[in-house]
Amino acid sequence: MKKSVAVWGIIALVLLIDQWLKIWIKTHLEYGDEFNILGFSWARIHFVENNGMAFGINLGGEYGKLALSLFRILAVGFLVYYLRVLLRSGAALGLLISFSLILAGAIGNIIDSAFYGMIFSESPYHGGLAQLFPEGGGYSSFLHGKVVDMLYFPLMEGFYPDWFPLLGGQHYQFFKPVFNIADSSITVGVLYILLFQRSFFKHKHPDEEKAAGQVALQPEHTEESLADDTSLEGEAAGDEAAANDAGKDQA
Repeated sequence: MKKSVAVWGIIALVLLIDQWLKIWIKTHLEYGDEFNILGFSWARIHFVENNGMAFGINLGGEYGKLALSLFRILAVGFLVYYLRVLLRSGAALGLLISFSLILAGAIGNIIDSAFYGMIFSESPYHGGLAQLFPEGGGYSSFLHGKVVDMLYFPLMEGFYPDWFPLLGGQHYQFFKPVFNIADSSITVGVLYILLFQRSFFKHKHPDEEKAAGQVALQPEHTEESLADDTSLEGEAAGDEAAANDAGKDQA
């Protein structure tokens, strides 16, 4: 019960933070606006939108967008099913948290794709704020909305030295992608599984652990115990032989 509460609590919290930030960004910043986080130039809020996958990767065309949205819905359905299986099987809490983060991130981006085109007006490239529930309707249809991204961390940037092969003199930047809370949630969940998968999948089902404990409590047949058993059998055989001899003498 506690694990189940933790799992659905994590999913709800990630979705709440993700959607609150996206709606705030969409209604308070113009497209391309940015500001530093806590005054750091390498940590910024930068408002952009994308039609595709995580970290601004695009899957071309309207059909690509529709295919991606449908794939996300199928993936979420599978994740919900698998998470319920893990809960029933008594899986490790760390594994449950990892899949909860992945599921929450997937749902967060599905909400953008499915509904943002219907409930928001367009965010113009040349200035102007988007409106929530505009009178004339949204900028697109169901499953064709754009995903809102805003987290931008250009940790390092500059120019490659002239002697650098092929790229000499060209500008570089690390880390360039702009992403959102949902993307971060998916990434953390996947990395957590990759880093700790051995400890997760060594975990035994509670019934298996109980059975193993019962086996451990049973006395082991050591050489000493076998020797004791043999000596007891010998004494019993000797007593039986003596009783038979006594019977013969009486006869």
